[in-house]
Amino acid sequence: MSPKSGVPKKSLMFFAGRAHHELADEVAKHLNVTITPQSAYDFANGEIFVRFEESVRGSDAFVIQSHCAPINKWVMEQLIMVDALKRASAKRITAIMPFYPYARQDKKHKGREPISARLIADLFKTAGADRIMTVDLHTAQIMGFFDGPVDHLLAQTLLADHVAATYLDEPITVVSPDAGRTKLAEKWADQLGGAPIAFIHKTRDPLKPNEVVANRVVGEIKGRLCVVIDDMVDTGGTISKAVGQLLAAGASDVVIAATHGVLSGNAPQRLAECGAREVIFTNTLPIEDEKRFPGMTVLSIAPLLARAIQEVFEDGSVTSLFNGNA
Repeated sequence: MSPKSGVPKKSLMFFAGRAHHELADEVAKHLNVTITPQSAYDFANGEIFVRFEESVRGSDAFVIQSHCAPINKWVMEQLIMVDALKRASAKRITAIMPFYPYARQDKKHKGREPISARLIADLFKTAGADRIMTVDLHTAQIMGFFDGPVDHLLAQTLLADHVAATYLDEPITVVSPDAGRTKLAEKWADQLGGAPIAFIHKTRDPLKPNEVVANRVVGEIKGRLCVVIDDMVDTGGTISKAVGQLLAAGASDVVIAATHGVLSGNAPQRLAECGAREVIFTNTLPIEDEKRFPGMTVLSIAPLLARAIQEVFEDGSVTSLFNGNA
């Protein structure tokens, strides 16, 4: 019998849910791996079944799922996949969620409300996830909800590089849609060569609960190209009002840049008609052809995800991908 090495062979295995095949295929291509074959289908009553067609014992498993509508179905599918991997003796399981589900429910605004973002973290921990990888959380505090490593990737460089290359010769002001995102605006400003920042001062109408009224612009925007930044665009109502406010205040043009294009309901129509020169998203969530319009640009997040997966697999540094600023 030949002697065996005392160092176990590392094996990266990549798994994908059914929500966003295009992104999963692209990540696999950048990693130069194939997506592990699986049987996944829905029973007549809506229950989900998943079985992997290859042995996963001892593997470093990475499970990607984009949480678009119907969000609860895709969350449950990824939980089931993680559970199946745990019971099949995968050595380490990383749940990749380019868009973290329920991220907006990260705290209680009133009594008797849930903190659903924490619940999601608990569910994945219970299912067997050792690590979470995600992109541009709604609030960074969500990293503390998961009792384990969280790789928080930033799409800022991808988006800012596109803006810098496309609007190189125009005077740019980075605009935060509210006062809470001014720190992010400052990071964008640094990346765009020290561009000035501004923000929309928002007030709420006491007679219309949950409805935001864009009030006034704070900062120098007259005659400048305004780049409005945010982590996600859902219905598009708030950011469309912001565009109108900026143009009315004298901005020469407005560009919207956001990581996650949720685009619920008639959001695409709102964005197409709001007056923005360009609307930029990444493909953390699938954006179907019928939701796209001539002024929309969708950048691929796949190369960043693939590099982060490679760093985790090789026990490298994910922070190094962001010049130590992640």
